[in-house]
Amino acid sequence: MKSVLNIAKELWQNVYLINRLALYEIKIKNNNNYLGAAWELITPLFFIAIYWFVFGYGIRENNAVDGIPFLNWMTAGITIWFFIQPAITQGSKAIYTKIRLVSNMNFPTSVIPAYVTVSKLYPHLAILFLVMVFMQFTDYKMSLYYIQFPYFIISMVILALAVVLTTSTLTTVVRDVQMFIQSTIRVFLYITPFLWIADLPGWIDSVMRLNPLYYLVEGYRAAFFGESWYMVENWEYTLYFWGLIVVLFAIGGFLHMRFRRHFIDFL
Repeated sequence: MKSVLNIAKELWQNVYLINRLALYEIKIKNNNNYLGAAWELITPLFFIAIYWFVFGYGIRENNAVDGIPFLNWMTAGITIWFFIQPAITQGSKAIYTKIRLVSNMNFPTSVIPAYVTVSKLYPHLAILFLVMVFMQFTDYKMSLYYIQFPYFIISMVILALAVVLTTSTLTTVVRDVQMFIQSTIRVFLYITPFLWIADLPGWIDSVMRLNPLYYLVEGYRAAFFGESWYMVENWEYTLYFWGLIVVLFAIGGFLHMRFRRHFIDFL
């Protein structure tokens, strides 16, 4: 637990630096593109169109989900994927790919995976805004339930940070871990109800809910469609979600503090 507190303190003390580095990361990533940072929106929108065509028209024949048009239902949840997937895959290799660049700068190594993760938040917020605008032209207008979004956005970022704190350490020590992460993260696209309806029978549904992304996706949809105050009405699931984050941070904090002095030796 001491490791968790130390990491949390480091990140809090460097929150302004993390934000600046995150914005710089977005800039240098798109520096050579004619459309620049617009690609951060174009790529997700392209995949949304593909998923809508394949899963909406091809598989579901454009049938609604609980009375909600499939496009509305899908976009409400899939926006999370376009943050989680790059945040974890790129955050996991952040230390061993960037530590030489920042080795002469005076800040703790925990900042590196943190700012790479946060750099994925800004495109997510832009996509989320576009989805909100789209919803206003449908039957699902902005409602009081939208005030849940800050909670779920913060929860999503903290979950990603908890994961990459562990994975960025492990990939620095053993490079093969990065290949495992890239393969595993793809599985989560299909075991999370981004594209399929969460109406599984009994024990199967309970097993699927162990996936923390399930909590975030259902929370986003509850906010978009005014279904419920999800984190309150599902308080037991909320406790599980935050309990899991504490465990992930404990593991990640321990590993990071254990190996951080030796990171340069593994390069």
